[in-house]
Amino acid sequence: MFSYDVLAKAVIEGDGSIVESEVNKALGEGAEARSILTEGLIGGMSVVGERFGAGDMFLPEVLMSASAMHKGLDVVKPLLAESGQKAAGRVLIGTVAGDIHDIGKRIVSFLLEGNGFEVVDLGVDVPDESFVQAIEEHNPDILGMSALLTTTMPSMGKVIELLKEKGLRDKVKVIVGGASVNEQFADSIGADGYAPEASSALKWVKKVVAGL
Repeated sequence: MFSYDVLAKAVIEGDGSIVESEVNKALGEGAEARSILTEGLIGGMSVVGERFGAGDMFLPEVLMSASAMHKGLDVVKPLLAESGQKAAGRVLIGTVAGDIHDIGKRIVSFLLEGNGFEVVDLGVDVPDESFVQAIEEHNPDILGMSALLTTTMPSMGKVIELLKEKGLRDKVKVIVGGASVNEQFADSIGADGYAPEASSALKWVKKVVAGL
């Protein structure tokens, strides 16, 4: 007998084989893909996000949970598309030009996906213009930019200025983060939000998208 609690627990514990088997079991017993996503996969990743934010889970454990969650997502995504199930929102994310640090951005991406958001990850060392082009192409609700190095932080401001020049600034909310970034800097470049770590980024995105 399938159990959402068992599925969520497998996500939290990072057991991909159990996640995959439980998702298939659920579908075999007639569960809807949407319920599997929200009550099982998202339920598990929500706990992961809370524990990570509280310092009760660490990076390797979060990566294992994210990998396990993706095992389940791979099964239900095609079914969600067929049913017309919409994502909670679309987030475009990337590490700015000259910066190749990826871990923090990946954690944010995993937590967002685990909470039902569609994530378009541009990767690292993303040129300023590429952020703008991707916004034109994907029309996201949120733009997230990450930087670890103080020398690459100015790119965040340049991207926002380019968005203004293109008439796109009012169409997307911008959140910035990274080890070298602080709230004062975020305010100075005209960002809408700042997140010191991944779980607070998730909370900010959920709050902003809910208000759109």
